[in-house]
Parts: sequence; C-alpha cells; structure tokens
Amino acid sequence: MPQNSHLIPFLVLATSLAAAAQTVPLFHFTEKPGPHAAGLKVVEQYDYARIYRPLTDSLGKPYQGERARPLQTLVWYPADTPKLGGKPMTVGDYAGLLQTETSFGTPNLWEQQKQWIEGMKPTMAMPMWAWRDAVPLAGRFPVVIYAPSFSAMSWENADLCEYLATHGYVVIASPDMGAAARGMTSDVSGIEAQAADISFLIGFARTLANTDMSELAVAGFSWGGISNLFAAARDNRIDALVALDGSMRYFPGLIKQSGYVHPDQMTIPLLYFAQGEITLENQEQMKLNLKDGPNVLNEWTHGDLVMVHMLGMTHTEHSSMYQRNDNTWKRYAEQKKGDYDREDGISGYAWVARYTLHFLDAYLKHDDAGMTFLKNSPAENGAPKHLMAVSYRAAKGIPLTLDALRGEVGRQGFAHAPDIYAAMCKEKPDFKLDEAAVNSWSGELLSGGHVPEAIVVLKLNVQMYPESSSAYAALGAAYEQAGQKEAAMESYQKSVEKNPGNEDAKAKLKELGH
Repeated sequence: MPQNSHLIPFLVLATSLAAAAQTVPLFHFTEKPGPHAAGLKVVEQYDYARIYRPLTDSLGKPYQGERARPLQTLVWYPADTPKLGGKPMTVGDYAGLLQTETSFGTPNLWEQQKQWIEGMKPTMAMPMWAWRDAVPLAGRFPVVIYAPSFSAMSWENADLCEYLATHGYVVIASPDMGAAARGMTSDVSGIEAQAADISFLIGFARTLANTDMSELAVAGFSWGGISNLFAAARDNRIDALVALDGSMRYFPGLIKQSGYVHPDQMTIPLLYFAQGEITLENQEQMKLNLKDGPNVLNEWTHGDLVMVHMLGMTHTEHSSMYQRNDNTWKRYAEQKKGDYDREDGISGYAWVARYTLHFLDAYLKHDDAGMTFLKNSPAENGAPKHLMAVSYRAAKGIPLTLDALRGEVGRQGFAHAPDIYAAMCKEKPDFKLDEAAVNSWSGELLSGGHVPEAIVVLKLNVQMYPESSSAYAALGAAYEQAGQKEAAMESYQKSVEKNPGNEDAKAKLKELGH
C-alpha cells in the first residue's frame, strides 16, 4: 500500500466539500405543492379594443396582419390528477413561449429575449409542476391576475403561479408590454397600458368555466406592483392586492400624475413584500424622490396592510425565474444585503410564496387559519430568525368617498347619515362629496320608491352646499313627492333666495299655492 494511503479518502472528501462550498446553488422552489395538480393553458388572443401595431412596418410598407394588441395569456389552474397526460413543463418549455409571445404562430425573438434565454441555459432542463393542457379540476376557484415586472414575460414567477394553482386558485398572466411596443415605458402611459391588460384579463377570466369571479386578487412584481394599484383604483371588482417589492413604493410621482389613484381612499387589503434595507444613500443613487407624491404604504389606512420585510432579499430575487438566470448574479455582489447569500434568496422566496398563499386564503377564501398566520410573528409561523420582519395593520376609519359613505349608511341606517358624515369630516374638515354625485344617489333612491331615504341624502347635500340653489330645489322636489307640502315650499323658497333666476323653483312655489 502506498505511503500515507490512509489519507486518500479524507483528501477526496475534503476536496469534494471544498468544491461543493464553491458551487453556486441553482434556484429550486422548496415549498411543497398543495392538494391539487397544476394545469397550464396558453391562449393566444387579442384585445381588439386597443391598437398595438402601427399602420406601416419598419420598411414603411403597409403593415400586414392584425394590428390589435396581442396578449399571450397563461392560465394556471387546479387540474384533475388522473387526467394529466403528457409530462410536466420544464423551465425550457416556459422559455420557449418567448418565441411567439407577440407574433402568434411565427417565431420572432427580440435581442433582450435572446439574452434572457442564454442566461437561462443552466436551468433549462429543470422540471416545473404544471402540466400543459391538463383537464381542469371540477369546480370554481378564486382568481389571481398576475402582473409581471418591467417588460418581463408572464411566467417570471411561474413557481408562485403553479404553487397557487395547486392550492385551489386560477392564476392568469400576460407579458408586461408598453402601449404600442413590446418594451414597457416608465411613465403613466406605460402603467395604464398594463392596468388595461389587467382589466382585459379580468374580463377573460369571466369566460372560464372554473373561475369564481366573486373572489379576485391582483398580484404584481416590481412594475406590476404599481400597475395593479392603478387597476384597483379603477376597478372595484378587485378584492385584494399583492405587491412583490412593488413600484408603488418607488414611484409616488407617477401616482400623483394619474390624478385618480388615491391610496388613502383604498379599502381593500394589501400584502406588500419589501426588499432588504434601502438606505438614504441608496435612494439618492436611485434618484428616488419620496416627496413627489403619496407614500402608498403610509396612506394605506382604510384597508388592511400586511408588510413583510424580506431582510436578506434583493429586489430581483422576488422572481423565481430571475433567480434561475445567470445574468441576475453579475451585479449581485454590489446589490446583496449584508452577508446574505443566494441560498437566503431561495429560502426567502419560499416564504414569499407561503405568505402570499395565506393572505389569499384569508381574504379570498375567508379562512381563519390564513388570517391567524398573517397576524402571527414570523417565529410563530416557523420562519428562521433574521429572515424577515412582518407587521399587520388593520383598517380603520371611513374613506372619504361616496362609496364608503353609502356602504356605511347601508350598515348603520340612513338615520345615522349625518353622524357618519361628521365622522368623515373629522379626518378632513373641508371634506365634501360631489354635489352631482349625491343628487344622482338621491335620484336612484327616489326611482326605487325610497323617498324618506332620499330626503336624508338631499338634506346632507344642502348641509355640504348651503349656497346651492339646485340642492334646495332637489330637496324640495323630494319633500313634494313625500307629500310634505310645507317642507317642500320652504326648500323651494330657499332655492329662489339663493338664485332669484331659478324659474323652475318659482313655478313649483306657484303650483303649491305660495
């Protein structure tokens, strides 16, 4: 036996361990699937209400083909396990969808997509959970619309989407595209293009046999986490929002520019995942100006807010496919948080998925265990120390909106309307509802035969607009319909006092014998 041969096994083991220590871990999703299999359907469809292609092609010739907005739509859903067929998707199968993403039926990769595929090569063979075109499980399931990050493909978080499908959700996504080109633009126009895509996908979801449209959430990563805010501001069918380090935190100026997105008026629950510490110096380098518009998270007081600070995760690590891409790690050394490493990103992503599931269970499935999970400390939920910090802030107060006033009046009764309005004014003393909108509300009540309720609403309108001749005239008409002649005459008289030229009010007084 050679001298020192007894050391060979030890040396081999030591060498193997050293090599393993230097090996960079490839991303792998560590959560376990839910009780269902996951199916995936790819639908190539157009939003015919919007134009995407120009009149002419790059050579100046008339564009040949459909000019409407192409939306390659991915649908993940609970599948019938005995009827899966075929084999599950791989990372490479998802990457293959890029070839016809906007050029349905004709392979056409743009340069950035080619670079993306190149960076994905080490993980292309990795198996995923979804089975293409599997038979859907019978039943109806809550819907989650997924909004990707800036210019990203719809499957950037396929692991999360598949995970939710195995737990009984239908998840629908399309690529993040600009208003008239594949690349997104960092402006309000770009955000509204994606928000309109979200609305289109909500409409599409209604056509599916396995969706429960009464329970709907929109999740978004990065840029998708500001577009979903815009969508929710316009669409009251959306019941909850999830933002994976969403841009709603980073672009307050664009929120202000919209003119219609008011976080302080939002009443739906929000789950927000934030990357590790961003110092004031980082903000200066990134040119973040938090004074340009509303701080969404501070102003989110009328809807429940669950904040999850992923202490060791970078912004990019909130996407499983970005974690699988070699290009992601080229600048990791300067972007990473403290001494956290890529393994922390892998475990962190699993907790992002877990918190997302429990949030959706709590607010879409109304599951008590999900709500308990959200209110627990991370340690109580089994999370390792130093990985995350979580806070739960319950909604309080009444938003300063007509919908909120109507809802509260519906709960407490019309007799309490003045008190409810007074409570709203405590938050903002000069608060007023739109006079025309209140008149419209009273008109609905009168048309439905709810005359006493309409009078309450119109008296509130007079309180808000004491110098409005039309407000008194409308109140007078309601009193007249209720058979309260004296009260009607008094209101018509005040209407004429406020505007001596109000001939209609004068005519009413004459009819009533004034």
